[in-house]
Order: sequence, then structure tokens, then C-alpha cells
Amino acid sequence: MVIDDEAAIRRFLRASLDPGEYTLTEAADGRNGIRAIATENPEVVLLDLGLPDMDGLDVTREVRQWSELPIIVLSARGQERDKVAALDAGADDYLTKPFGVPELLARIRVALRHTGKSAAPEPVIEAHGVRIDLAARQVFRGSEEIHLTPIEFKLLATLARNPGRVVTHRQLLTEVWGPAYAEESQYLRVYTGQLRHKLEASPARPKLITNEPGVGYRLRIDE
Repeated sequence: MVIDDEAAIRRFLRASLDPGEYTLTEAADGRNGIRAIATENPEVVLLDLGLPDMDGLDVTREVRQWSELPIIVLSARGQERDKVAALDAGADDYLTKPFGVPELLARIRVALRHTGKSAAPEPVIEAHGVRIDLAARQVFRGSEEIHLTPIEFKLLATLARNPGRVVTHRQLLTEVWGPAYAEESQYLRVYTGQLRHKLEASPARPKLITNEPGVGYRLRIDE
């Protein structure tokens, strides 16, 4: 589902998405987009923020009241605060216009993998040689069990429950440390650094836990 008032963008997406693999539904404003989401039940939404009748953030908040389908924002707004606002409103991912087709297709594939999972998170997440057993509270790198502190595990589990999705700094801080720590971003730098040293083959070039500068962190499930 594409919600964008720019006809040129909709044409570009039609040309970029293989019709043999994707079926595209379009809307040129937010209200019609919301109605189409409710009636068409798409697997992924590609959403512009600058719509003629309402802001894309409001579209996201309204849809999130009744649906968890993946929402990827495609917007010319490239400031960190815009990305944070969209992700905090409930978007799963954010691409700044202009964007490359290969990256867009990769983000769509991640979103489709996520929506293909059951409503409850998978009890075991495996990626980049690391296995995270959420139910047993165990983490393995290869065959070796890695011992994490309670805070380290809680941070990793929060990311693992949102595989492939950017989780904002505020979301992580609030869930792991509590609302009073929502602005203490240095906590994340310290603890993600500790996790990378324990889990990554090369902590200086992380593949499992990556960051979106100024926005948040992502547990990558693509190899």
C-alpha cells in the first residue's frame, strides 16, 4: 500500500516493484489511505509524511490504534527529529527521499519477514551467529553460552522482540530503565558497547546490533 500525494513517486514505485512479486494499491491522501488499509488489508504500507489532508504521523497513530502491520515512512524530511517522531508514532522504518531501489526492496523484505511471524515474538531469534532464547533467557554465540547482566539481557531482548526494526532511543530507555531515564542516551552507548563486545565477531564493525545515528538501534536479522 502506497500513500503519497506525488504522482511521480507512485509511478516510480510502480515501475520499481516487480508486478509478479508485488501487488500495489495506492492512495493520494491520508484519509483515503486509512480507508484503503482497512479494506485492502495490505502486508506493508509505504507512507509519505507530507500529505495534503493530514500529516503522515497522524496516519501512523490512527492505524496503530487497530493494526500492527509494518509501516515504512518514505519522506523528504531528513532531520533526525523527523525520523524519531515517525518511529515514536509507530512507524517501523524510515527512508529519506531520494532513496535507492535496492535499499527500499531490502527494507520491504525485512518488513514482510516481520509480518510473517506470529503476533507473539519468536522465542528464539538467530542472526549473525548469535542465538537469543527469550523464553529461557539464554544467549549463545556459536555453541558458547554468553553470560549477560540483567540490564544487558533486557536491552538485547527489547531489540530481539522487534527484529529488523529500528527501536528509538526513547523507547529503549523507557522500556529497559524506566520513564525517568528517557533522556539518558549515554546509558545506551555504554550497554550497546558491552553487548557488541560480547556478541559481535568485530565490535568495531557491528553486524548484529547497528545504530541509526541520532534515532535508535536495530537488531539485524539479514545475514
